[in-house]
Amino acid sequence: MSKTPSPCIDVCKYKREGRCIGCSMTKAQKSLFKELKKDKHRLAFVEMLLSQQAAMGKYDGWAVAYAKKLKKKGVTLPFNLG
Repeated sequence: MSKTPSPCIDVCKYKREGRCIGCSMTKAQKSLFKELKKDKHRLAFVEMLLSQQAAMGKYDGWAVAYAKKLKKKGVTLPFNLG
């Protein structure tokens, strides 16, 4: 199985209190994800991001864009994107 790809969907505009308008990550979170080597840590990060987005309620398009990225890379997550 391929490694879980970054939650970044290549929007990268930090206009929501320092959070990307595409994926909701801060610059520090993006850097942290790049440092994660074990796939279970990468999966946990994506799950955390889903919870973060649900609490913020502004990132409806992210799940669709990320699912498309996963399909392109041939990766299946063990949980639903919502």
